[in-house]
Amino acid sequence: MSESLRGGVIGAGVFGAYHARQYARLPGVDLAAIFDPHPERAASLAMPLGGRAFATLEDFLEAVDVVTVASPAAWHAEQALAAVKAGKSVYIEKPIGIDVAKAEAVATEAARRGLVVACGHQERVLFQVMGLFDIPAQPLRLEAVRHGTPSDRSLDVSVVLDLMIHDLDLALALSQAEPVTAEGEGAIVRASSWDTARSEVSFDDGFTALFDVSRVAPARRRTMKLVYPSGELEIDFLTRAFRNTTGFALNADFAETPAAKDTLGASVEAFLAAVRGEAPRPIVTAAEAIRALDLALAVEEGLTPET
Repeated sequence: MSESLRGGVIGAGVFGAYHARQYARLPGVDLAAIFDPHPERAASLAMPLGGRAFATLEDFLEAVDVVTVASPAAWHAEQALAAVKAGKSVYIEKPIGIDVAKAEAVATEAARRGLVVACGHQERVLFQVMGLFDIPAQPLRLEAVRHGTPSDRSLDVSVVLDLMIHDLDLALALSQAEPVTAEGEGAIVRASSWDTARSEVSFDDGFTALFDVSRVAPARRRTMKLVYPSGELEIDFLTRAFRNTTGFALNADFAETPAAKDTLGASVEAFLAAVRGEAPRPIVTAAEAIRALDLALAVEEGLTPET
């Protein structure tokens, strides 16, 4: 494709704004359209960036070549399916959906039409630039902590689908094993579903992963510890620092790379490159996002109230 792509964003909230600005700034794509159930909010985002606001999804889809779905999670799969049925490749903010069957319908329809589906598990970008995916060994254990302070964002889903799913995706990307059990505890504090959760997932090769998440914590904390046969790797996602005793050569200066400084930009660029045929795949495919969703739902099922 030599002509500039027309980018469109569904959802004019915080994440929709992030994506709209990416389409407005990246080469080879223009922000063409915003769709949101609140037309005034769509217009206030679209117009300063050179785009148009649309009141109906059908009219919006006619005005774009590629679509980002950045609406509330409950709408992700339904709106993505409408986009691919209209012949548009789609980038879906995580999670890809809240129902595996609906997410699989998106992937199936996109494959039938030869379209690209990407999902916004952006921290894979950090692992790529660190060199973690190039380590010639499987981890023995993973321990992830992801605590956020109270916010009104994403309260339509549990903290598992909101926060933990990032680390579930990273665990699945690091290990070739399949998860077999998920057990843990959680608490409902201010939403209608889990606001805190602590779950241990075991895999069929003996790999274990512990996930500790909260969206009602007094302070932010985002760390991960990976244990390999040769040593340990500890990552602080907030300071972008790590301690490495594994013996594997990793990029200690990863935080200074352009991709690490703008993981969303790198993820959207990879999506657009895949759409143009310049790359074989986006950072995270539909199939990978569905695996993360499937595991997240299993974690939810395995949670019991804290005692």
